[in-house]
Amino acid sequence: MKLFKTLGLAVAGLALSVGMAAADDRPVVGLIMKSLANEFFQNMLEGAEAHEAERGDYQLLAVGMQNETDFESQINAVENFITQGVDAIVVAPADSRAMVRPLIRAMEAGITVVNFDVALDADALAEQGVELAFVGPDNRAGAKLAGDALGASLGEGGRVVIIEGNPGADNATQRRLGFEDSVSEYGLTLVDSRTAHWETEEANQVFSTMLTANPDIQGVMAANDSMAIGVVRALESAGRTDIAVVGFDNIPAVGPMVEDGRMLATVDQFGQQMAANAIDLALEVVAGGPQLEGWVRTPIELVTQ
Repeated sequence: MKLFKTLGLAVAGLALSVGMAAADDRPVVGLIMKSLANEFFQNMLEGAEAHEAERGDYQLLAVGMQNETDFESQINAVENFITQGVDAIVVAPADSRAMVRPLIRAMEAGITVVNFDVALDADALAEQGVELAFVGPDNRAGAKLAGDALGASLGEGGRVVIIEGNPGADNATQRRLGFEDSVSEYGLTLVDSRTAHWETEEANQVFSTMLTANPDIQGVMAANDSMAIGVVRALESAGRTDIAVVGFDNIPAVGPMVEDGRMLATVDQFGQQMAANAIDLALEVVAGGPQLEGWVRTPIELVTQ
């Protein structure tokens, strides 16, 4: 069985030529992350670069998207890595279905592929006859942690909305389902649920529209912290301090918001450690170690004031 795993890191370009790779005996790991504008992936990149420096026995190439819907950049990155002949690709797919076929081409070229952070679509993999491991967090359970904090704060009947991630991303789906689990368990009233494609400004606009239509909203679940920041800004513009906001990722920018109460909670999925772990596992496979199987779960933790 071949291996897929998804990693989130970033650098603006492929910095290693085929000739350079051939002149160095160290294995080359190509890292494909999502938006470089997202602080979560910026932190992942820092973790990966520190990991490369600490190990010193491999070369890291990192590529990111310009924004959260720039799917073509990830597909092009896979093709470039195939051309360069990297030893491993570690990828956090922005679209869980669209990335399956390009990554299978990489596997057919003899490249170890590791899927991490965002799971590839199980049905799309089955259609291609491929079974792949996933290394990453339980996004549904993580979103339920945040949703439970909101439910405990608001109580039965609390009126809430969801700001979702990209519709094509498995983690967006799982986080919506996790929050809906909390809605059901705590008897909350789900007023609306819309995507803002993981983006801060779009979340600001989407939630502002929601708030105008439903001024009695009491709570918001944002599927990542970038969107939670957009929600907080919309609340500040509207002069509202009575609406609880929860997010996901625990990026540094939301720390002060949790501390001062502008956000009720977020969920830490330890992005820097995930990046380093993903690379370690890829290098083990490249070195002839056993293929990963099933789901290798990484930790999550609720963060509150």
